[in-house]
Amino acid sequence: MTDRDVPPSAAPAPDPGAGVVISVDAMGGDRGPAAVVAGMAESASKNPDIRFIVHGDETELRRLVGRRKALAGRCDIRHAGGVVTMDDKPSQVLRKGDGTSMWSAIESVKTGEAGAAVSCGNTGALMALSMLRLRKLPGVNRPAIACLWPSLNPQGFNIMLDVGADIRADAHDLLQYALMGASYARNGLGLSQPRVGLLNVGTEEHKGRAELKQAQDLILAATDAGKFDYVGFVEGGDLPSTRVDVIVTDGFTGNIALKTGEGTAKLVGTLLKDAFANSIMSKFAALLAMTSLKRLQKRIDPRRVNGGIFLGLNGTIVKSHGSADATGVSAAIKLAFTLASSGFQDRLAARVAQAAASAPGTEAAS
Repeated sequence: MTDRDVPPSAAPAPDPGAGVVISVDAMGGDRGPAAVVAGMAESASKNPDIRFIVHGDETELRRLVGRRKALAGRCDIRHAGGVVTMDDKPSQVLRKGDGTSMWSAIESVKTGEAGAAVSCGNTGALMALSMLRLRKLPGVNRPAIACLWPSLNPQGFNIMLDVGADIRADAHDLLQYALMGASYARNGLGLSQPRVGLLNVGTEEHKGRAELKQAQDLILAATDAGKFDYVGFVEGGDLPSTRVDVIVTDGFTGNIALKTGEGTAKLVGTLLKDAFANSIMSKFAALLAMTSLKRLQKRIDPRRVNGGIFLGLNGTIVKSHGSADATGVSAAIKLAFTLASSGFQDRLAARVAQAAASAPGTEAAS
Protein backbone atom coordinates (compact mmCIF):
# COMPACT_ATOMS: atom_id res chain seq x y z
CA MET A 1 0.00 0.00 0.00
CA THR A 2 1.36 3.40 -0.97
CA ASP A 3 0.75 6.68 0.81
CA ARG A 4 -1.96 7.52 -1.74
CA ASP A 5 -3.86 4.37 -0.82
CA VAL A 6 -4.50 5.67 2.70
CA PRO A 7 -7.89 7.36 2.95
CA PRO A 8 -7.83 11.01 4.08
CA SER A 9 -9.70 10.09 7.27
CA ALA A 10 -6.99 7.66 8.41
CA ALA A 11 -5.04 10.18 10.43
CA PRO A 12 -6.65 13.61 10.86
CA ALA A 13 -5.49 15.84 13.67
CA PRO A 14 -7.01 14.96 17.05
CA ASP A 15 -9.36 17.38 18.74
CA PRO A 16 -7.36 18.92 21.64
CA GLY A 17 -10.51 19.19 23.75
CA ALA A 18 -11.52 15.58 23.26
CA GLY A 19 -9.02 13.95 25.61
CA VAL A 20 -5.42 13.75 26.77
CA VAL A 21 -2.84 14.12 23.98
CA ILE A 22 0.34 12.02 24.13
CA SER A 23 3.32 12.84 21.92
CA VAL A 24 5.01 9.71 20.54
CA ASP A 25 8.46 9.28 18.99
CA ALA A 26 7.56 6.57 16.48
CA MET A 27 11.04 6.03 15.04
CA GLY A 28 12.98 5.26 18.22
CA GLY A 29 13.46 1.70 19.44
CA ASP A 30 14.77 -1.59 18.11
CA ARG A 31 11.52 -2.83 16.56
CA GLY A 32 10.79 0.25 14.46
CA PRO A 33 7.59 2.25 13.97
CA ALA A 34 5.40 -0.81 13.38
CA ALA A 35 5.71 -1.89 17.03
CA VAL A 36 5.16 1.67 18.26
CA VAL A 37 2.01 2.15 16.18
CA ALA A 38 0.74 -1.26 17.30
CA GLY A 39 1.21 -0.19 20.92
CA MET A 40 -0.65 3.05 20.25
CA ALA A 41 -3.53 1.09 18.72
CA GLU A 42 -3.63 -1.22 21.75
CA SER A 43 -3.85 1.80 24.05
CA ALA A 44 -6.47 3.51 21.90
CA SER A 45 -8.67 0.43 21.86
CA LYS A 46 -8.76 0.42 25.68
CA ASN A 47 -8.94 4.16 26.30
CA PRO A 48 -11.42 6.41 24.45
CA ASP A 49 -9.93 9.55 26.03
CA ILE A 50 -6.45 9.31 24.52
CA ARG A 51 -5.18 11.11 21.42
CA PHE A 52 -1.75 11.13 19.79
CA ILE A 53 0.73 13.37 18.02
CA VAL A 54 3.02 10.94 16.20
CA HIS A 55 6.48 11.96 15.00
CA GLY A 56 8.50 10.30 12.24
CA ASP A 57 8.47 9.50 8.54
CA GLU A 58 5.07 10.72 7.38
CA THR A 59 4.66 8.30 4.49
CA GLU A 60 5.41 5.25 6.59
CA LEU A 61 3.34 6.44 9.54
CA ARG A 62 0.28 7.17 7.40
CA ARG A 63 0.50 3.65 6.02
CA LEU A 64 0.84 2.06 9.48
CA VAL A 65 -1.79 4.23 11.17
CA GLY A 66 -4.20 3.73 8.28
CA ARG A 67 -4.23 0.00 8.97
CA ARG A 68 -5.38 0.48 12.57
CA LYS A 69 -9.09 1.22 12.98
CA ALA A 70 -8.59 2.09 16.66
CA LEU A 71 -6.42 5.06 15.62
CA ALA A 72 -8.81 6.54 13.06
CA GLY A 73 -9.35 10.22 13.83
CA ARG A 74 -7.07 10.14 16.85
CA CYS A 75 -3.61 10.86 15.39
CA ASP A 76 -1.85 13.98 14.19
CA ILE A 77 1.18 12.88 12.17
CA ARG A 78 4.17 15.24 12.24
CA HIS A 79 6.88 14.55 9.68
CA ALA A 80 10.42 14.28 11.03
CA GLY A 81 12.99 12.87 8.64
CA GLY A 82 15.82 12.36 11.12
CA VAL A 83 16.18 9.42 13.49
CA VAL A 84 18.25 9.19 16.70
CA THR A 85 19.87 5.75 16.68
CA MET A 86 20.90 3.70 19.70
CA ASP A 87 24.56 4.28 18.77
CA ASP A 88 24.35 8.07 18.62
CA LYS A 89 26.21 9.90 21.35
CA PRO A 90 24.16 12.45 23.35
CA SER A 91 26.67 15.19 22.51
CA GLN A 92 26.17 14.54 18.80
CA VAL A 93 22.40 14.55 19.15
CA LEU A 94 22.49 17.88 20.98
CA ARG A 95 24.29 19.43 18.00
CA LYS A 96 22.38 17.71 15.20
CA GLY A 97 19.14 16.53 16.79
CA ASP A 98 16.88 19.21 15.35
CA GLY A 99 14.62 17.57 12.76
CA THR A 100 14.62 14.13 14.37
CA SER A 101 11.48 12.39 15.59
CA MET A 102 12.80 12.48 19.17
CA TRP A 103 13.35 16.25 19.08
CA SER A 104 9.92 16.79 17.53
CA ALA A 105 8.20 14.62 20.17
CA ILE A 106 9.77 16.61 23.01
CA GLU A 107 8.88 19.88 21.29
CA SER A 108 5.16 19.01 21.41
CA VAL A 109 5.43 18.82 25.21
CA LYS A 110 7.36 22.08 25.38
CA THR A 111 4.72 23.95 23.38
CA GLY A 112 1.88 22.48 25.47
CA GLU A 113 0.30 20.57 22.59
CA ALA A 114 0.82 17.28 24.45
CA GLY A 115 0.60 16.40 28.12
CA ALA A 116 3.50 13.92 27.96
CA ALA A 117 5.90 12.32 25.48
CA VAL A 118 6.85 8.65 25.00
CA SER A 119 9.99 7.37 23.27
CA CYS A 120 11.69 3.98 22.92
CA GLY A 121 14.87 5.67 21.74
CA ASN A 122 18.39 6.19 23.03
CA THR A 123 18.13 6.95 26.78
CA GLY A 124 21.15 9.26 26.98
CA ALA A 125 20.06 11.23 23.93
CA LEU A 126 16.48 11.47 25.17
CA MET A 127 17.60 12.82 28.53
CA ALA A 128 20.03 15.27 26.91
CA LEU A 129 17.42 16.63 24.49
CA SER A 130 14.77 16.76 27.21
CA MET A 131 17.05 18.82 29.43
CA LEU A 132 17.95 21.10 26.51
CA ARG A 133 14.38 21.72 25.34
CA LEU A 134 12.39 21.50 28.59
CA ARG A 135 15.00 22.63 31.14
CA LYS A 136 15.18 21.53 34.76
CA LEU A 137 12.68 22.49 37.42
CA PRO A 138 13.91 25.28 39.72
CA GLY A 139 15.91 23.77 42.57
CA VAL A 140 16.64 20.47 40.79
CA ASN A 141 20.32 19.78 40.22
CA ARG A 142 20.08 16.35 38.55
CA PRO A 143 16.90 14.96 36.99
CA ALA A 144 16.17 11.30 37.71
CA ILE A 145 14.58 8.35 35.96
CA ALA A 146 11.96 6.59 38.09
CA CYS A 147 10.75 3.06 37.38
CA LEU A 148 7.96 0.86 38.73
CA TRP A 149 9.11 -2.24 40.59
CA PRO A 150 6.65 -5.16 41.13
CA SER A 151 6.00 -5.50 44.86
CA LEU A 152 3.82 -7.13 47.50
CA ASN A 153 2.22 -3.79 48.37
CA PRO A 154 -1.54 -3.36 47.69
CA GLN A 155 -0.78 -1.04 44.75
CA GLY A 156 1.28 -3.83 43.17
CA PHE A 157 4.37 -1.69 42.58
CA ASN A 158 7.06 0.28 44.33
CA ILE A 159 8.92 3.22 42.79
CA MET A 160 12.70 3.36 42.52
CA LEU A 161 14.81 6.32 41.42
CA ASP A 162 17.30 7.12 39.99
CA VAL A 163 17.75 4.15 37.64
CA GLY A 164 20.19 5.64 35.18
CA ALA A 165 19.83 9.35 34.44
CA ASP A 166 23.13 10.13 36.19
CA ILE A 167 25.56 7.79 37.93
CA ARG A 168 26.35 10.47 40.52
CA ALA A 169 24.15 11.79 43.33
CA ASP A 170 25.12 13.83 46.37
CA ALA A 171 23.02 14.26 49.51
CA HIS A 172 20.98 17.14 48.08
CA ASP A 173 20.27 15.17 44.89
CA LEU A 174 18.99 12.24 46.96
CA LEU A 175 16.70 14.63 48.85
CA GLN A 176 15.28 15.87 45.55
CA TYR A 177 14.77 12.26 44.41
CA ALA A 178 12.80 11.58 47.60
CA LEU A 179 10.57 14.62 47.03
CA MET A 180 9.97 13.80 43.37
CA GLY A 181 9.46 10.09 44.03
CA ALA A 182 6.88 10.84 46.72
CA SER A 183 5.00 13.15 44.34
CA TYR A 184 5.05 10.44 41.66
CA ALA A 185 3.69 7.91 44.17
CA ARG A 186 0.80 10.21 45.06
CA ASN A 187 -0.18 10.97 41.47
CA GLY A 188 0.81 7.72 39.76
CA LEU A 189 -0.08 5.16 42.44
CA GLY A 190 -2.67 7.08 44.47
CA LEU A 191 -0.75 6.97 47.77
CA SER A 192 -1.63 9.94 49.98
CA GLN A 193 1.34 9.47 52.36
CA PRO A 194 4.00 7.36 50.61
CA ARG A 195 6.79 5.71 52.58
CA VAL A 196 10.30 6.58 51.39
CA GLY A 197 13.46 4.55 52.02
CA LEU A 198 17.12 5.23 51.19
CA LEU A 199 18.92 2.25 49.60
CA ASN A 200 22.03 1.25 51.52
CA VAL A 201 24.23 -1.78 52.23
CA GLY A 202 22.39 -2.30 55.51
CA THR A 203 19.67 -0.81 57.67
CA GLU A 204 21.98 0.05 60.56
CA GLU A 205 22.57 3.76 61.16
CA HIS A 206 26.38 3.46 61.08
CA LYS A 207 26.54 1.80 57.63
CA GLY A 208 26.95 3.49 54.28
CA ARG A 209 28.85 6.37 52.68
CA ALA A 210 28.97 9.84 54.19
CA GLU A 211 26.61 11.31 51.60
CA LEU A 212 23.97 8.70 52.47
CA LYS A 213 24.06 9.66 56.13
CA GLN A 214 23.83 13.35 55.20
CA ALA A 215 20.96 12.59 52.80
CA GLN A 216 19.14 10.72 55.56
CA ASP A 217 19.16 13.84 57.75
CA LEU A 218 17.92 16.03 54.88
CA ILE A 219 15.15 13.61 53.89
CA LEU A 220 14.00 13.17 57.47
CA ALA A 221 13.76 16.96 57.87
CA ALA A 222 11.66 17.26 54.69
CA THR A 223 8.95 14.72 55.55
CA ASP A 224 6.34 17.23 56.71
CA ALA A 225 6.76 19.60 53.78
CA GLY A 226 7.02 16.72 51.31
CA LYS A 227 4.05 14.84 52.80
CA PHE A 228 5.75 11.47 53.04
CA ASP A 229 7.03 9.14 55.77
CA TYR A 230 10.71 8.22 55.94
CA VAL A 231 11.35 4.59 56.95
CA GLY A 232 15.16 4.86 57.06
CA PHE A 233 17.76 2.82 55.24
CA VAL A 234 16.50 -0.12 53.16
CA GLU A 235 18.38 -3.02 51.55
CA GLY A 236 18.14 -4.70 48.16
CA GLY A 237 15.74 -7.27 49.55
CA ASP A 238 13.28 -4.50 50.42
CA LEU A 239 12.78 -3.39 46.79
CA PRO A 240 9.69 -5.63 46.27
CA SER A 241 8.62 -5.61 49.93
CA THR A 242 5.74 -4.02 51.83
CA ARG A 243 8.08 -1.97 53.99
CA VAL A 244 8.49 0.91 51.54
CA ASP A 245 6.76 2.60 48.57
CA VAL A 246 9.61 4.73 47.17
CA ILE A 247 13.26 3.63 47.07
CA VAL A 248 15.86 6.39 46.62
CA THR A 249 19.35 5.68 45.25
CA ASP A 250 21.95 6.94 42.78
CA GLY A 251 21.67 6.14 39.07
CA PHE A 252 24.59 3.68 39.03
CA THR A 253 23.16 1.48 41.78
CA GLY A 254 19.58 1.85 40.56
CA ASN A 255 20.36 0.87 36.98
CA ILE A 256 22.21 -2.26 38.06
CA ALA A 257 19.32 -3.22 40.34
CA LEU A 258 16.80 -2.62 37.55
CA LYS A 259 18.66 -4.71 34.97
CA THR A 260 19.24 -7.46 37.54
CA GLY A 261 15.53 -7.55 38.35
CA GLU A 262 14.55 -7.75 34.69
CA GLY A 263 17.04 -10.54 34.08
CA THR A 264 15.81 -12.46 37.12
CA ALA A 265 12.20 -12.21 35.94
CA LYS A 266 13.17 -13.65 32.56
CA LEU A 267 15.18 -16.40 34.25
CA VAL A 268 12.25 -17.40 36.47
CA GLY A 269 9.98 -17.55 33.43
CA THR A 270 12.43 -19.71 31.49
CA LEU A 271 13.03 -22.08 34.41
CA LEU A 272 9.29 -22.50 34.98
CA LYS A 273 8.75 -23.26 31.30
CA ASP A 274 11.55 -25.84 31.28
CA ALA A 275 10.33 -27.44 34.51
CA PHE A 276 6.77 -27.92 33.27
CA ALA A 277 7.97 -29.26 29.90
CA ASN A 278 10.21 -31.88 31.52
CA SER A 279 7.78 -34.82 31.42
CA ILE A 280 4.22 -35.87 30.64
CA MET A 281 3.25 -35.52 34.30
CA SER A 282 4.77 -32.05 34.58
CA LYS A 283 2.93 -30.97 31.42
CA PHE A 284 -0.31 -32.24 32.97
CA ALA A 285 0.49 -30.32 36.17
CA ALA A 286 1.11 -27.19 34.10
CA LEU A 287 -2.28 -27.60 32.45
CA LEU A 288 -3.98 -27.78 35.85
CA ALA A 289 -2.07 -24.73 37.06
CA MET A 290 -2.53 -22.74 33.84
CA THR A 291 -4.64 -19.97 35.40
CA SER A 292 -2.16 -19.41 38.22
CA LEU A 293 0.80 -19.56 35.84
CA LYS A 294 -0.73 -16.93 33.57
CA ARG A 295 -1.35 -14.71 36.58
CA LEU A 296 2.30 -15.12 37.64
CA GLN A 297 3.54 -14.48 34.11
CA LYS A 298 1.54 -11.27 33.92
CA ARG A 299 2.81 -10.13 37.31
CA ILE A 300 6.52 -10.57 36.49
CA ASP A 301 6.33 -9.62 32.79
CA PRO A 302 8.72 -6.63 32.39
CA ARG A 303 6.69 -5.38 29.42
CA ARG A 304 3.69 -4.61 31.61
CA VAL A 305 5.66 -2.28 33.88
CA ASN A 306 7.52 -0.69 30.99
CA GLY A 307 8.24 3.00 31.21
CA GLY A 308 10.72 5.10 33.16
CA ILE A 309 9.66 8.65 34.04
CA PHE A 310 12.09 11.55 33.69
CA LEU A 311 11.54 13.55 36.86
CA GLY A 312 12.80 17.07 37.50
CA LEU A 313 12.07 18.61 34.09
CA ASN A 314 9.49 21.13 32.92
CA GLY A 315 7.48 18.42 31.21
CA THR A 316 6.65 14.72 31.49
CA ILE A 317 8.80 12.33 29.44
CA VAL A 318 8.34 8.55 29.56
CA LYS A 319 11.24 6.39 28.40
CA SER A 320 10.11 3.00 27.07
CA HIS A 321 12.48 0.05 26.69
CA GLY A 322 14.28 0.13 23.36
CA SER A 323 13.23 -3.47 22.68
CA ALA A 324 9.59 -2.91 23.69
CA ASP A 325 6.91 -4.65 21.64
CA ALA A 326 3.30 -3.47 21.28
CA THR A 327 2.47 -4.55 24.86
CA GLY A 328 5.45 -2.66 26.26
CA VAL A 329 4.72 0.49 24.27
CA SER A 330 1.09 0.37 25.36
CA ALA A 331 2.17 0.13 29.01
CA ALA A 332 4.42 3.19 28.62
CA ILE A 333 1.62 5.14 26.96
CA LYS A 334 -0.79 4.18 29.74
CA LEU A 335 1.66 5.51 32.32
CA ALA A 336 2.09 8.76 30.38
CA PHE A 337 -1.70 9.14 30.13
CA THR A 338 -2.17 8.54 33.87
CA LEU A 339 0.34 11.22 34.82
CA ALA A 340 -0.78 13.73 32.20
CA SER A 341 -4.44 13.41 33.16
CA SER A 342 -3.69 13.80 36.88
CA GLY A 343 -1.92 17.16 36.54
CA PHE A 344 1.21 15.50 37.85
CA GLN A 345 3.70 17.94 36.34
CA ASP A 346 2.25 21.03 38.02
CA ARG A 347 1.95 19.24 41.35
CA LEU A 348 5.52 17.96 41.11
CA ALA A 349 6.90 21.43 40.44
CA ALA A 350 4.94 22.94 43.32
CA ARG A 351 5.92 20.21 45.76
CA VAL A 352 9.63 20.32 44.94
CA ALA A 353 9.74 24.11 45.26
CA GLN A 354 7.78 24.16 48.52
CA ALA A 355 9.54 21.27 50.21
CA ALA A 356 13.03 22.24 49.11
CA ALA A 357 12.55 25.80 50.35
CA SER A 358 11.32 24.69 53.76
CA ALA A 359 13.76 21.81 54.39
CA PRO A 360 16.49 22.76 56.91
CA GLY A 361 19.96 22.62 55.43
CA THR A 362 18.77 22.42 51.83
CA GLU A 363 20.30 25.73 50.78
CA ALA A 364 23.65 24.84 52.30
CA ALA A 365 23.62 21.42 50.67
CA SER A 366 22.82 22.94 47.31
